[in-house]
Amino acid sequence: MQRAYIEEIARYEGQEVRLAGWLVNRRSKGKLHFLIVRDGTGFIQATVFKGNVDEATFVRADHLRQETALEVWGRVKADARAPGGYEIEVLGLEVLSEPEGEYPITPKEHGIEFLMDHRHLWLRHRRPWAVMRIRDEIERATYDFFAQRGFVRFDTPILTPNAVEGTTELFEVDLFDGQKAYLSQSGQLYAEAGALAYGKVYTFGPTFRAERSKTRRHLLEFWMVEPEAAFLDHEGNVALQEAYVSYLVGRVLEHRARELELLGRDPAALEPAAAGDYPRLTYKEAIDLLEKIAASDPEVDALPYGEDFGAPHEAAISRRFDRPVFIEKYPAAIKAFYMQPDDEDPSLVKNDDLLAPEGYGEIIGGSERIHEPGLLLKRIREHGLPEEVFDWYLDLRRYGSVPHAGFGLGLERTVAWIAGLAHVREAIPFPRMYTRMRP
Repeated sequence: MQRAYIEEIARYEGQEVRLAGWLVNRRSKGKLHFLIVRDGTGFIQATVFKGNVDEATFVRADHLRQETALEVWGRVKADARAPGGYEIEVLGLEVLSEPEGEYPITPKEHGIEFLMDHRHLWLRHRRPWAVMRIRDEIERATYDFFAQRGFVRFDTPILTPNAVEGTTELFEVDLFDGQKAYLSQSGQLYAEAGALAYGKVYTFGPTFRAERSKTRRHLLEFWMVEPEAAFLDHEGNVALQEAYVSYLVGRVLEHRARELELLGRDPAALEPAAAGDYPRLTYKEAIDLLEKIAASDPEVDALPYGEDFGAPHEAAISRRFDRPVFIEKYPAAIKAFYMQPDDEDPSLVKNDDLLAPEGYGEIIGGSERIHEPGLLLKRIREHGLPEEVFDWYLDLRRYGSVPHAGFGLGLERTVAWIAGLAHVREAIPFPRMYTRMRP
């Protein structure tokens, strides 16, 4: 008998198949037992009718515990009332293993802290199942997007001797003979070396920030996608970001509509983001817009020119748009040392932040990089950074320097926005937070 997976069950309509999985829930009605079974690819109803199985199997089906591992076999039948539109009319089943006692996560409501304490088990349930499938689609779409455009996957160190921006707290690691290193907060500097070697690269991996933050947008360990390209200017960088994000949203709408539905996420809210044509504001225009919002909304504070946006400001601005919005050309004084000055006003830099709509805020930060060695050295000194650890970074400008640009996209923030999550802790399998390090 053919082994089948739930995600492809439609192709077996009218046929007999075997299905291996776990029991999610069961209920009975007279001569029928309804078993909800999952196999990792989806959820399906397996209907046990007393007339189709022997007495022992029928009785056994009525006493299965939640998360019993089992095999069922039977005929696939289309049924609009069943989860997913199909069910299996069971002809037989075999129990592979039974839980030791009652499964901790029952069908009743549980608080988020309880569910996070049992994250290793909660991952089996519908909501995290849908979120992780959306995350997986975004990751695979990332590989496809950059491969189609000739980018080389470039893996950068997790242990680094210095900070990228100099302002974020780092996790310190003891090495040998008193040496110190830090867990990387970004692969950008090394990606720049890759771009000047291979033209177009991207990094994709875990990054770490030692921030004592409890907000819904912060994790201690998170994943970043960081493309970097030689001969790319600010305008090209913004265009690449828009193409990438619209591609990601389009892929999720095309391949993960069922998961969005399960999460209660309206696909119509994402369609403008998939269409592109993202609006652009300068930093000054964003400051002015924020002042207008604050005038009519007592919960929003205006921001003086020269200060960076916080999460509440980004949320207030992004709620005014139905798709992501760029904010570009910030004051150099509040941005990282490596950003290229604006041609018309050197007090500004050629950078951008991309804010996701609906109040989700920043998902991308990017810029054109300084490519002139003298100016870069000056900025390193102005920021009080140790020159000796940036000697190799300066070499990139001393030998064959060209204009180049790149950006970083936070994977968990992007998943949270697309999936409609309230907190990034649900966007990663095992969140590492200021207040949580287990399981």
